[in-house]
Amino acid sequence: MELFCFCRSSRELWTILLGRSALREPAQIEEELDRNWERLLQGLCYYKTPSSSAAEKLKADKGVAQPLKDFGLRISKLLGLDQQQSVQILQCYLQEDYRGTRNTLKDVLQDERPSQALLLKIADYYYEERVCHLRCVLLLLTYFQDERHPYRVEYSNCVNKLEKDLVTNYQKQFETLFKAESPTWETHGNLMTERQVSRWFLQCLREQSLLLEILFLYYAYFEMGPGDLLSFTKMFKEQGFGLRQTNRHLVDKSMDALVDRIGYFSCLILVEGMDIDFLHKCALEDRTEQHQFSNTPAISKEMDQMLLTFGDIPHHGPVLLAWVLLRHTLSPDESSPVIRRIGNTSLQLGVFQYLTTMLQGLGGTGNNCTASTARMCIYGLLSFVITSFEEETLGSQQHLINAACEVLSAPSLAELFWETKPTMGLGMILDSAMGMFPHKTGLLLQLLTALLSDKSTAKKVYIFLDKMSFYTEVYKTKPNDVISRDDETLWRRQAPKLLYPLGLGQTNLRMPQGVLGQVAVGEQGYVVRWDYSYSAWILFTCEIEMLLHVVSTADVILHCERVKPILDLVHKMISTDWTVSDCLLPLTSRIYMLLQRLTSVINPPVDVIASCANCLIVLAARMPGKVWSSLHHTGFLPFVVSLNIMYLYISSAEGMKAGNYGNLLVLIEQPRGEYAVTIAFLRLVTTLVKGQLGSTQDKGLIPCVLLVLKEMLPTYHKWRYNTHGVRERIGCLILELVHAILNLSPEGEASGSTPTLQSLCIYSLANTEAGQAVVNIMGVGVDTIDVVLAAQPSSGGSEGPGQILIQTVKLAFSVTNNVIRLKPPSSAVSPLEQALTQHGGHGSNLIAVLAKYIYHKHDPALPRLAIQLLKRLATVAPMSVYACLGGDAAAIRDAFLTRLQSRTEDMRIKVMILEFLTVAVETQPGLIELFLNLEVKDGAEGSKEFLLGEWSCLQVVLDLIDSRQQGKYWCPPLLHRAALAFLHALWQDRRDSAISVLRTKERFWENLTTPLFGILPSPSDITEPCVLETCAFVMKIIGLEIYYVVSGSLERSLKDALQKFSSGRRYEYWSQYVKSLVVHVAETEEDEGVHSFSETQMVISAWRMLLILSTSHVCHTPLHSLKLFMDVLDGTKAALLVPMSVPCLRLGSMMATLLLILLKQWRSVVATAPDVLAPLSLILESVLQADQQLMESTKAKVFSALISALQIQGLNGGEISQLPQLLLCVCETVQDEALALIDSTRHAAQVRDVPDDKDSMETDAVRSVQKDQRDGVCVLALHLAKELCRADEDGEHWVLVMRKIPALHSILSALELSLRSKQNLYFTEAALHLLLTLARTPQGAAAVAGAGVIQSICLPLLSVYEVPSNGASQGFSRKSQDAPCWPGVYRLSMSLMEILLKTLRYNFINEALDFVGVHQERILQCLNAVRTVQSLVCLDEADHTVGFLLQLSRFCKEWQFHLPHLLRDVQINLCYLCQTCTYLLHSRNMLHHYLQAKNGEALASGPRAQRDPQTPSKAAAEGGGGEREEAEQKALLAVQCSLLKILSKTLATLQHFTPDCCQIILDQCMDLAEYRTLFVLSFTTSAFDADVAPSFGTLLATINVALSMLGEVVEKKEPASLSVASLASSEETQALKSLLMFTMENCFYVLISQAVRCLKDPSIAPRDKQRLKQELGSELSTLLSSLSRHFRRGAPSSPSSSLLPSPQPPGAKASHEGQEPFIQLVQAFVRHIQR
Repeated sequence: MELFCFCRSSRELWTILLGRSALREPAQIEEELDRNWERLLQGLCYYKTPSSSAAEKLKADKGVAQPLKDFGLRISKLLGLDQQQSVQILQCYLQEDYRGTRNTLKDVLQDERPSQALLLKIADYYYEERVCHLRCVLLLLTYFQDERHPYRVEYSNCVNKLEKDLVTNYQKQFETLFKAESPTWETHGNLMTERQVSRWFLQCLREQSLLLEILFLYYAYFEMGPGDLLSFTKMFKEQGFGLRQTNRHLVDKSMDALVDRIGYFSCLILVEGMDIDFLHKCALEDRTEQHQFSNTPAISKEMDQMLLTFGDIPHHGPVLLAWVLLRHTLSPDESSPVIRRIGNTSLQLGVFQYLTTMLQGLGGTGNNCTASTARMCIYGLLSFVITSFEEETLGSQQHLINAACEVLSAPSLAELFWETKPTMGLGMILDSAMGMFPHKTGLLLQLLTALLSDKSTAKKVYIFLDKMSFYTEVYKTKPNDVISRDDETLWRRQAPKLLYPLGLGQTNLRMPQGVLGQVAVGEQGYVVRWDYSYSAWILFTCEIEMLLHVVSTADVILHCERVKPILDLVHKMISTDWTVSDCLLPLTSRIYMLLQRLTSVINPPVDVIASCANCLIVLAARMPGKVWSSLHHTGFLPFVVSLNIMYLYISSAEGMKAGNYGNLLVLIEQPRGEYAVTIAFLRLVTTLVKGQLGSTQDKGLIPCVLLVLKEMLPTYHKWRYNTHGVRERIGCLILELVHAILNLSPEGEASGSTPTLQSLCIYSLANTEAGQAVVNIMGVGVDTIDVVLAAQPSSGGSEGPGQILIQTVKLAFSVTNNVIRLKPPSSAVSPLEQALTQHGGHGSNLIAVLAKYIYHKHDPALPRLAIQLLKRLATVAPMSVYACLGGDAAAIRDAFLTRLQSRTEDMRIKVMILEFLTVAVETQPGLIELFLNLEVKDGAEGSKEFLLGEWSCLQVVLDLIDSRQQGKYWCPPLLHRAALAFLHALWQDRRDSAISVLRTKERFWENLTTPLFGILPSPSDITEPCVLETCAFVMKIIGLEIYYVVSGSLERSLKDALQKFSSGRRYEYWSQYVKSLVVHVAETEEDEGVHSFSETQMVISAWRMLLILSTSHVCHTPLHSLKLFMDVLDGTKAALLVPMSVPCLRLGSMMATLLLILLKQWRSVVATAPDVLAPLSLILESVLQADQQLMESTKAKVFSALISALQIQGLNGGEISQLPQLLLCVCETVQDEALALIDSTRHAAQVRDVPDDKDSMETDAVRSVQKDQRDGVCVLALHLAKELCRADEDGEHWVLVMRKIPALHSILSALELSLRSKQNLYFTEAALHLLLTLARTPQGAAAVAGAGVIQSICLPLLSVYEVPSNGASQGFSRKSQDAPCWPGVYRLSMSLMEILLKTLRYNFINEALDFVGVHQERILQCLNAVRTVQSLVCLDEADHTVGFLLQLSRFCKEWQFHLPHLLRDVQINLCYLCQTCTYLLHSRNMLHHYLQAKNGEALASGPRAQRDPQTPSKAAAEGGGGEREEAEQKALLAVQCSLLKILSKTLATLQHFTPDCCQIILDQCMDLAEYRTLFVLSFTTSAFDADVAPSFGTLLATINVALSMLGEVVEKKEPASLSVASLASSEETQALKSLLMFTMENCFYVLISQAVRCLKDPSIAPRDKQRLKQELGSELSTLLSSLSRHFRRGAPSSPSSSLLPSPQPPGAKASHEGQEPFIQLVQAFVRHIQR
């Protein structure tokens, strides 16, 4: 039954767009958006309603099983969803969320009750899909203009595509939703119960809310037209801003939040649509006519009339207020009564309280773009309202300031506020609040606290308060110490006055004599504004002093109200800008005393105490020691009398004092249900713990932690709570504290008798109720979390109750894991371990709950941490995980493997799953058998054979180690390492059933050993140490396999791999590498360089095992054993020469062990060991040692001189000794330059867009970064290396050098990067030339192939060319083929593949087939292109391509097995190519015409035959007729030569696709089906039409053309058109004759072979066979007579013996003197068919 879904689900798309999947590259995100943008544009319309056509299509779909179709129809009925989409939803659900196995699914679908439950789960899944669909759009709109977002460009491009129709689509969908009739059981089936209808309506409201949120965000960026505003207003009025839903009878209390959100967004869309910001700007600049509403009187009037009917819903308030502003600004006179009426209605609705409530309801502004955007919108509205209207007319100042503070919490608005003038916008509120300071401090401080957002604003607030110029007081009666004017408007102070009644020597403010004060008489009495300058910070200090004075009197409450805003401001100030803290020392130093006094009064002010604690949290983060020493004397924190009997308090709380906080928790907070102080206390203790105070202070914190573990953690969930979400928050904070303690670095000193914080925590959690509380948190389960997440009204964000719950559970996992890890070993099982591992009934035990977190999809860290804990438990706890899982085991296994297989899954989850399975191999036999899922195949005589089951983890692991998968985004090195670690565990544990299946798998040993044949980065360059572990695991597996299996019984493929390992000199490479690792550790052990020490140990251990076992059990001492021995000796010496280093001594010990074994086993090798190191280099070395910048040009000159000397002189016998050192220097340079090139190329790609490839002419400029230049050091070094390798014919020296320096790896890495980015053309060409030279020798070819040339070239080469979609000709360049160009790189790569295949043969066939498979489209197009483009570049590429195919055709059977379709396509294309070449060679006039018509002036611009540098292209094009004609003739000649080469190679290739002549003539039993018929049975002449199939006539025409050309060459005649030999030298003429003979010979061969194949083919009619005999007999007889004439004149002999394996039959050796063997073959064939 098919379970897999081919269409990406919306949830998966959302996960990808969030960047939580394996697809994290911007290009991958862009590809997903390109694939899905139309679906996003459709919105909810993507989900269609049922239709008969869809039902028919589903019925006709053969790819879906019938049970799924039937169930899909039930889903369609229940959900009212298109039948095909219903099946799609079902498939996606089964793939992602189904919690059973395939077998159980069959039963569920057939059984009524389980299938109903499944239907309801799918309904929930479908609803979630719809929500995720909208969330994707919301995500795009949230970040498409956020410069900090990594995918901004991709999001922006997608939003540009959506922009046009998004609003109309989504508006219609919104209308459809709020008008939708609720489903009933009559229309949707019996399952549509009241509960389901309620669920449907909840979904309907959620979708409405999301659609409006999308529209709001859209209009925040794009303008809304007046007509659209009118239509939205009508729509929202009709719907009552969410309150008049069609199905409002279904609304219950749980839906209120959603209904409110709909109202909020309706209101915000209308306010945003009025564009108040732009209106304000227009009004300021006096250009109101530019606003879109200035010229729409009809719409304005209609809006007036409609808004006059508003006023019965709070949501109307902001809309009315915004409209009043709009009308008041654009036409103040026209409709003032209407405006006044609407404005009054708005104020009566309490618009400012509503705004505050709305913004709070939309959530905080942390990661919530919607909330920030809403605040921006309301900021504009408030600013303009306050600017336009008198503040007194707007109602309560407190409500206005509350709204302003809520608005200012959005990022960047505070900065914006400080930049505007104080006489405008919200600045006027600040001015007004300052007018009553310090009589009323609250309003001003509330506003200033909101205006703090970053360091710059913090400075401004500080200065603002530091320089106050007025002091406002209120007097009920006139005081005696002032004199006043008659009208009582101005008072003057007669005597100085202390403003606070504090004692002497304390901080105070003193108002001097003579200060003037403006007086206003109001309800409160005289309000006097003294003209007195002072610092408000001193005033705040006085306020705190006053509170300390009156703390035990009745005035305390009044003073607390004044001090709390001060403390809140201080808290915000120091948390925003720490540098201000010194200035605030008078305030912060008094907080400790305040805390002490306030917590000890009878009815303590809880909010002020919480504010004090919050200030201390910020201070403790910066100076924990100082805060602790001051705090611990206040009595606020819990304390104990003695620390020596600490563990007694764990069981009984005697002797521990709860401190003032403990009393406050029990007496005040728990009865009230408000926990501000508790939250602050937990944060404060956590901050102090993280501050790493030192052992003495940490011990002082023990009572605090003890209180948390004993009194809070076990019981906090039972406390009374007034506010939703506080319980989860407290739980999260408690676990954060415990987590911080468990992650403390262990103290250096011995703990002695007193426990440390960490040991106390571990003991409490392992042995008391605290541990059970953590277990209960972990037991919440995946279903509860999903329910909480689904109930959140908001569209995401990071602060919802669901996210807090997830965070709490994750902390519980981490805490438990750490407790088990750090717990001291003990024989007794602790209560915590017992609770974790006890078996409960019905799958209720914790192990099953933990395993089921694999179903959680929202946060990838949650299942990862759950599996990590499972791994820990599987290691330490004595229980069977398999037994705990019970009946769900198979389903959970399937879920694990589904996530492991998914290519989009987060990589860390996959690694964790594999690590869990690796542990399970050893500790969980039942579980691992479940995951291995091996099926028994009955063999002969009762022997057992095993097969992989359908749900076997081995299949996934085999895919991960497949060498073809490496480097892909879904198989990063860490995952590869984890897969190999799992396989190693199987071998280590001797899981014979699994091993027996694995070892016989095709390509298993080849894939497994691939890492050992790669070139690793040098030890100092290792960035991913896991690569070392990967190689170590491979070595260990091979070693164990050799150890377990008798040497003669090893698998053939493993033997081959070991042979390749030996012949490929990998022993030497690894020996050298291991030595270099040891030396690296020895040299860098004092630095940070030993970060990969454990990996180094693993590699040395594994290498030791492999070397000993493979040399003693499989083969005897390998080649170059001496070198291996010397490496071990040198490595041992290097490690043991650093006696002070523990890591070096460990490695030295391991190496010494190996050395002793080798001394015993390799006596003969040791006898020949030298005791001298190789000499070091001369000029070049000294140049290379010098400063790079200064010696850049000198180096280039030295390289150039060396290249010249080699080319002119070659190597003399005396200079051989210099070759190794020279190669060493060159390869070092190549490697360094290549690495530098890699860095600079990557850097250039990051910094800017890469410009088009241009030849840089500035060769003399000093290069600041590595550049690709024709005469650069890198390119010259590569050319020199090529020359040296060419001179070193047997390849001994360069192999040694390459083993020391991983230059090949660097070259290939740089080559891969260059090809991918299509940069560094000169480097790329030079590198390929070097590789070509190396590939000519077997050793070189093996090294190049082993270094991973195919990975570096095959796929990246795709970037070099573009395969056109509308015709072959556009893909091929017509510029001169001599200039460096990217098509030339492609041709070189093709040549490299050809030579590697020619040299390595079967060792390279798989790579060659990979190459031809990847580039098949280009190859086929290239073969076709000869018909349309006859430029030399195109023909050259065709020549290279056919040359490669010629080598590949020798492996016809392998090709047929791997790529049968491609083989057939190539054969057909080659036949057509043969036809094309014959036609073009035959019809010279036509070819001439084609060249003139298609190539234009390019013909004259120097084809390959034209070597004269003095003839520029224009001179050739514009010169006299004779010159032009000569150039054209040269071009034509070159093209003909190319065509002839292509034709000869094509026929030679076809020869391998047709039966062997002798065999088919003599062997009667030959299998004809093995060879296809290549040519049709027809004798018409060659045609240029692609519709005419190549036939026997084509082959005869080919022979005729070759014969006639041969005649021309021999006779030197010149016809009017053009002679082939007219412009050729004698050498070229001789080569041409040989080529023509070669062509004819192969053509005869193919013709005869194909003819005999047809004659033997029973499917061909006897009549046709007779015709074939007659036609061929006559044609060949004619040809033979012509040939005989040529040979009598002395024509050249066949070159086949030198060029290709001769196709002549053995019988032809008895030929007449002077007659060609192939002519005898043809004569014999003619006689044969004439019989």
